[in-house]
Amino acid sequence: MSENESRPVVVGFDGSPASLAALKWAVEDARRRGCSVDVISAWHVDYGVMIGPVPAEILLALSPQAMKETAQKALDAAVQGIEGVEIRPILVEGDPRAALTKASEDAELLVVGSRGHSTVVEVVLGSVSSYCVHHASCPVVVIREPKVKKEHALLAAAAPLTPGPLL
Repeated sequence: MSENESRPVVVGFDGSPASLAALKWAVEDARRRGCSVDVISAWHVDYGVMIGPVPAEILLALSPQAMKETAQKALDAAVQGIEGVEIRPILVEGDPRAALTKASEDAELLVVGSRGHSTVVEVVLGSVSSYCVHHASCPVVVIREPKVKKEHALLAAAAPLTPGPLL
């Protein structure tokens, strides 16, 4: 990257609400900075454990080509309609932690979402956001999963309040 060329804001995207919030935040930040946004989505084949016969439809959906196509469609849908900033959707095969930290080497900023898993889940699965914070070559912003507005069931079911005792 030349000295005169601006570095992009890099954002990780996995289709989760937290990654959508991270994408929105990254686009707004890139507009302020006057730079582009690299939206990185990583996919990989993970068959896990399958016991017993598996329907053909499921096997086809788990093929590497089908998984890649599904990831590409989700990435394309996420960046569709974003205006006012140059967007580069990038689909890579492999571990998202490695892809994002590699992209951070030429980035102005790395933005990732955090799903807010429990400590036990983070230990078992690992955390992409935590890994990026510790290994990225640029500053990292972690966007928490947006809170869903919930009406308090007790208040919704309660009778209307009155200004004092009813006589």
